[in-house]
Amino acid sequence: MSTANTHVVIETSQGTIEVELFADKAPITVANILSYVDDGFYDGTIFHRVIKDFMIQGGGFEPGMKQKKTKGTIKNESTNGLENKRGTLAMARTPAPDSASCQFFINTVDNGFLDRAQAADGVGYCVFGKVTSGMEVVDKIRAVATGNAGGHGNVPTTDVVITSVKRK
Repeated sequence: MSTANTHVVIETSQGTIEVELFADKAPITVANILSYVDDGFYDGTIFHRVIKDFMIQGGGFEPGMKQKKTKGTIKNESTNGLENKRGTLAMARTPAPDSASCQFFINTVDNGFLDRAQAADGVGYCVFGKVTSGMEVVDKIRAVATGNAGGHGNVPTTDVVITSVKRK
């Protein structure tokens, strides 16, 4: 991918993850994510859903499973040809295809069933970036103990805090 793409640094309580965002492949999604980054929205949020052999999800809740107010939803850009491979970032959404707002996940394994071509709903999940450094941190997070909290499953029993997300 082009070095002209924007890079962001995700500082967590478990370490630092650096990410390249693919604005050339997912322009709406990357513009949306960067608007949240520039607003400091992700600072103090948590990875609230961790499934070891699937993904780690964050960006929408504060400690105590307190959901943050988001901006509007965006168009799903899953037609961009990018695949949900280990280390890629994709947008979390509800069953409605164009329902993503601020939450994202990092694939901890290859998840081809989330790609448009294989997705049960025929739409899939939009990949918009990839980890360029810090996969050992992702692997550390994917290994944390999880349980149930606030009506949600797969919640880390000890908060994994996103202390800040900034452009590099």
